Parts: sequence; C-alpha cells; structure tokens
Amino acid sequence: MLILPAIDLKGGKVVRLRQGRAGDVTTYSDDPAAVARQWESEGARYLHVVDLDAAFEGEPRNWDALKKILDAVQMPVELGGGLRTEEHVTRALKLGVTRAIVGTKACESLDFVAGLVKRHGDRIVAGVDAKDGFVAVRGWVAASALKAVDFGKQVAGVGVKTIVYTDIAKDGMLQGPNFAAMAEMADALAGTGTGVIASGGISRAADVRKLRALGKPNLVGVIIGKALYDGRLKLGEVLG
Repeated sequence: MLILPAIDLKGGKVVRLRQGRAGDVTTYSDDPAAVARQWESEGARYLHVVDLDAAFEGEPRNWDALKKILDAVQMPVELGGGLRTEEHVTRALKLGVTRAIVGTKACESLDFVAGLVKRHGDRIVAGVDAKDGFVAVRGWVAASALKAVDFGKQVAGVGVKTIVYTDIAKDGMLQGPNFAAMAEMADALAGTGTGVIASGGISRAADVRKLRALGKPNLVGVIIGKALYDGRLKLGEVLG
C-alpha cells in the first residue's frame, strides 16, 4: 500500500483544515518545498498536494508553490483542488505533476473526464469526496444527490484507473478513517482495474495497518496529513 504524505496549500503556505472548513485552518509552514523535501528524506515515494484556494474558488492560486515543490523533490507528485478545466489540467501536467486529480468537474461531467483520460491516460485521477455516502463538490461546501460508490463506478467506467476517496467527516479529525466506506468502495470497484486511495482520518500507525488488514487488493494507497504534522505518527512506522 502506497503511503502519500499530504501537502495542503493555502496562500502559498502548508496548512491543514478540519473537515474541509476554510475557517478552521492550522498553518504548519510557509516553505512547502522544505516540507516536501522532509517527507522525501523520510522515505516517501509519492506526494499528494492540494490547492485549497483553487478548491474553494475554482481557479488555481498556488502554481508558484507547486513549482517549488516539484523542483525540490525527485518523487512523483499528484495535484488536486480546483482543476476544473482542460487548461488547468494541462498546465499542471506540463509543470511536472505526475497525476492530476479532478473532483467537482468530474461529478458534473463524465464526458469531461472521459476526454481527459483519452488524452492523458492514467495520469488522470478522480477525486471522490463523500459526506454521509454522497459526493460533495466545490471545496466540499456543496452536496450532490450522487452516491459515492455510484460515482466511483461511473468514473471507472470511462477509464479512470485511480480514485482518491475522502470521507469528509473524518478529514483532519484524527479519529480514524471510515473503514466501512473504504471497504465498500474497494468492493464496488473490484474487477474494474481501478485502484482506491483512502483519504481522511488517519490518526496513528494502527489505522494504516487496519486498512491493510481489510485485505482489499485494489485499496492501493493511503493519504496521511494532520497526523504527520502533529507528530502522532512517523512515516517510518507505516512505510513498506
């Protein structure tokens, strides 16, 4: 299972939110590149970056910080947050991002996702952000009537090979992931060739071990944010 440290960008700084609320923010560093180097030095093999400003505003705002991160590390980087146009996605990929995560726009238009997959293949990831089992969009401030597992099947059906599945209620709360929801999504996508990366709620190394113990072959990764920044776990505890 791939372990992806998270770097959430807001105003060029590294921050974390609780349950995705823009007003509930903790700033950890004003040097995102240094944070990226730290995770790489501790053994990380993939980095998860989110442009929070873009997620809320619909327009990427942290290109400079992203470029510094990309220049600072050798490991691949995936980017999410506000990638709602072909131009946004293309710019991110040309800048050096390995994978672009599309969430809100994917929910609004499967044709948009299908077109991206046709052009960029497995470099396109779908972000499935759920609250009470239903997809949330536009920086998690708007709910949809679409069930998360149904959305997962839809994007898998148009060729998306990786899904980042976030349980909003758990994100930044350090209360453990929604194991049942992660297992349900993995089961729903079994046999499709689409992998699931779990996001939200990791609080300790035991949470990662429990995700592994679910025994879902297509549960291919887990994103860890606040627990790392608060020192509740060390990367070395969960790598391997």
